[in-house]
Amino acid sequence: MKDAGSKEWKIPEKHLTDSMYVRAYEIRIDLFRAVVVVGASGTPYHDALFFFDIAFPFDYSTHPPEVHYHSFRLRHNPNLYASGYVCLSLLNTWLGKGKEKWDPSQSTILQVLVLIHGLVLNKEPYFNEVGAGNRFGCEASQAYNEKIFILTCKTTLYLLRRPPLNFKAFTAAFLFGEWS
Repeated sequence: MKDAGSKEWKIPEKHLTDSMYVRAYEIRIDLFRAVVVVGASGTPYHDALFFFDIAFPFDYSTHPPEVHYHSFRLRHNPNLYASGYVCLSLLNTWLGKGKEKWDPSQSTILQVLVLIHGLVLNKEPYFNEVGAGNRFGCEASQAYNEKIFILTCKTTLYLLRRPPLNFKAFTAAFLFGEWS
């Protein structure tokens, strides 16, 4: 890896939304830990924290980063597995065409984080599932959102008990309303 991690450090610093935070490891520039704060009202993820570990492969940016979701063995979304697997075309972990796939000349970690924030953790995650768009979709989507909201509450409790390394103070401040 040719100093890819330090190159990517600068991108998120400047362009992250107010809902995303990234912490890089000084000793291991090939690793990031990202937290996505999903504050979008009306989603089953409202005001919850979602943590992702990001590893840059040796041949980054020829290949996309590897992203692992801190799931607490819960499946919050069709794209986020209980195992921590993140299923996205941009990460080449799902089928995709053309610009949906990782492009070494253009794709960045910022795109990955924005995609997770905006398209994965959205108002109706039920429709992220392949083949979910049918005439019973609205009822199924509402039931799915209720289930996901409960899982999101469980995750919040798990985070209070065992926050990810280097995010203990951040997690406590956010969850107790002291974050701004």
